[in-house]
Amino acid sequence: MSFKTILAVVTDHAHLTETLSQAISMASALDAHLDVLCVGVDRTQTGYYYAGMNAAILQETLNQAREDASGLAAAAKKQMGLSELRWGVTEAVCQLADVARFVASHARFADLAIVPRPYGDDRGIELEPVVEGALFEGQSPVIVLPDGGLELKLPGKIAIGWNESAEALRAVRSALPFLSSAHTVHIVVIDPPKHGPTRSDPGGQVSQYLARHGVKVEIDVLSKTMPRVSDVMRRHVMDINADMVVMGAYGHSRFREAILGGATRNMLETSEVPVFMAH
Repeated sequence: MSFKTILAVVTDHAHLTETLSQAISMASALDAHLDVLCVGVDRTQTGYYYAGMNAAILQETLNQAREDASGLAAAAKKQMGLSELRWGVTEAVCQLADVARFVASHARFADLAIVPRPYGDDRGIELEPVVEGALFEGQSPVIVLPDGGLELKLPGKIAIGWNESAEALRAVRSALPFLSSAHTVHIVVIDPPKHGPTRSDPGGQVSQYLARHGVKVEIDVLSKTMPRVSDVMRRHVMDINADMVVMGAYGHSRFREAILGGATRNMLETSEVPVFMAH
């Protein structure tokens, strides 16, 4: 397996340049085709109206979304034109309620999606369903970028958040191209169970699996010395100077929408390095 088609999703001019710069850097390192999806979001929520709203106002919000999509696409083409990559730019308009499904329809045919961090004061409400759509319905692994991170490139040191779950294993398998090229991979186990088949060898099975793929593995068993597992993980990532975190994406269904679970959200909110996730 290799990453030969990368999808970058942009919905906001404020994050376009940084997102595309990072996506271009990764696509260059992987010799991959880069598809850029520029989405103008109509943020009018279907079914919610206020007194005085009429068809003209609704049309105005749609026109604004079209202008946003056109402006994003023009800026993306200008930035992509300076690269030597194989690339394409798609311009589209989408209602807020349909963002996840729309992004998923494109992510299904990508090997990897690259998106900005969905949480923060300057983040649009549509960024969380962008991540969810690519991960859950699109079934694409996703790299979520930190704010102001270093140039995105093939990671030399990777930390895997390992808890024996199906989501974590899916993330490990999806990340094999990165894991195989890294010089060190740390399997991070936080408060392993005291009872169970792996209690005497936490991380041993996945370590053996990766070693047979030529991955250079170390196992780090940590105690939960902070209130949240994500806090322990983040501190350890900084301590070992990791370039990337690999973890499963946890969520649950609510009216057929995927809602990111607390552990996933906390990690995305605080991580200072790119987070590679799969579900």
